[in-house]
Amino acid sequence: MIYVDADACPVKAEVEAVATRHQVQVKMVCNGGLRPSANPLVDMVFVDQGADVADMWIADHAGAGDVVITGDIPLAARVIEGGARVVKHDGTVLNDRNIGQVLATRDLMQDIRASDPFHQGGGKAFSKADRSRFKDALDRALR
Repeated sequence: MIYVDADACPVKAEVEAVATRHQVQVKMVCNGGLRPSANPLVDMVFVDQGADVADMWIADHAGAGDVVITGDIPLAARVIEGGARVVKHDGTVLNDRNIGQVLATRDLMQDIRASDPFHQGGGKAFSKADRSRFKDALDRALR
């Protein structure tokens, strides 16, 4: 099973294409605003509005052997602890060997932003190369 933290996911079409090729069921979990897919392998799961409600649903349902698509590092840590594999939108694979460092870096950057109100950081633009790396990583995770 693939679980997608779908509200701000830029690779929903890629997830659907790779899942279809592998004949794997997908749960797109969101607070609403997404159109249901006509693909019989893709189920939309609409959860209540609120901070982290979709994340909690995914964490409660994903387990060993599942793949979770998310950019949310705390969610990734929770599902990895439960045995799931995680692929970020840019194709980065998170696992029990690297999640501690990724969490520490996230926390450090959050502290830096909080201490400097003029820090105008932001992520790099999402590229075609990111999309391609994601598809390759998801394909490997499903094999």
